[in-house]
Amino acid sequence: MNVVTAVIKGRHSVRKFKSDPVDETVIHDAIECAVHAPTAMNLQPWLVGVIRSKDLLDKIADFTDHGKFIEDAPVCFAVFGERNAKYYLEDCCAATENLILGLQAYGVGSCWVAGEKKEYAETVRKLLNVPEKYTLVALVPAGLPQDISLASKKDVKKMVFFNKYDQD
Repeated sequence: MNVVTAVIKGRHSVRKFKSDPVDETVIHDAIECAVHAPTAMNLQPWLVGVIRSKDLLDKIADFTDHGKFIEDAPVCFAVFGERNAKYYLEDCCAATENLILGLQAYGVGSCWVAGEKKEYAETVRKLLNVPEKYTLVALVPAGLPQDISLASKKDVKKMVFFNKYDQD
């Protein structure tokens, strides 16, 4: 295992954060990771918001159906995609994962909260004053984890096949 695979394998969803702020350098580096994500035709159809206002975090948490813990995060990233870009969802998901891994590399925990197809997507866009050409793809609350506990993963052998799938 190398440093990159260690970061990937060490990543897990964090929903309880310490109140400590996330260092500005970490935020900027994680965003740099996001914008270096693969993107169809190099369109880079993303827009990333950095939300630290307690008032905004509380409102966003209230809008969500599975993201109430956003209110306790010191920072939340909102990833938007240009809705007319053919592959905005794939591109913005790649950027979101890069953002999450960039945070993880510094020991900052996060949790991907869905935005795409959620009823609150448009409400969050309007709250953050994001232009109408964008749609919310993901919310990523982040901070130093209160505790570290790794969830178990399925056996790799049950999720992978080579060449052709064989049920046996």
